[in-house]
Amino acid sequence: MTLRKIDPIPKFDRAVWIAVRVALLAFSIHGMLRNSVTEYLMGLFSIAFSHLWDLFQLLGGRSFMTRLSHTSQTMLNIFIIFGCIVVPYFNKYTNILWLNSIEHFASGFLATWFAYDFAMCMQGKKRHLSPALATMFALFFSMALSLAWEFYEFTMDRVYGYTLQKSVLLSEVGLVDTMSDLIFCTVGSLIGMFITAFWHAGIIGPDRKNRRPKEIERMKRDKQEELEFLAAEASAERN
Repeated sequence: MTLRKIDPIPKFDRAVWIAVRVALLAFSIHGMLRNSVTEYLMGLFSIAFSHLWDLFQLLGGRSFMTRLSHTSQTMLNIFIIFGCIVVPYFNKYTNILWLNSIEHFASGFLATWFAYDFAMCMQGKKRHLSPALATMFALFFSMALSLAWEFYEFTMDRVYGYTLQKSVLLSEVGLVDTMSDLIFCTVGSLIGMFITAFWHAGIIGPDRKNRRPKEIERMKRDKQEELEFLAAEASAERN
């Protein structure tokens, strides 16, 4: 079997990945020295998750996940370092409460960008997927992730006694925290949906002059294939 050729990792993306993994390793070691099991395990799991693109190379390039852009993996790594180290430390040692809102907003945006690529890659090269449908999938995928995260926080609070949702007896603080997280994530997802759609359509972005003609040509080709398919169906019905 001939395996698909893997695109080389750009130098910038590789540098970001290495820097993130080194920081996460230091974070994990710091937790081990402080006897913080949570911090130690969070660092290790985050390092494994930062190798998402690399892990799929173990399949020999046969997985559709290897077609995801390096940009998606780089954005994921940046979000991991932001969510695992930057926000927790600022929340612990400062009173900057809005960082949590920024984190949820960013998670919605990044998840939407990732999900668009994910949908396109799942379809493969021989089957076309409408960009509008991929964009809608990205929006709902991102919102579903934010809901799943709130499920996780609720479960950890009830099972292990954490206060991730800031729940207080006979108080709406927990409800407000949960709904605020969902709202910020949804806003980030909506903005991410439009930016992702415009970016891939070649309307915005530094390389839009080169991407726009290719996108128009692809849309014309898809339309022509659709017309040919409808014509073939009509011909088969007449016969």
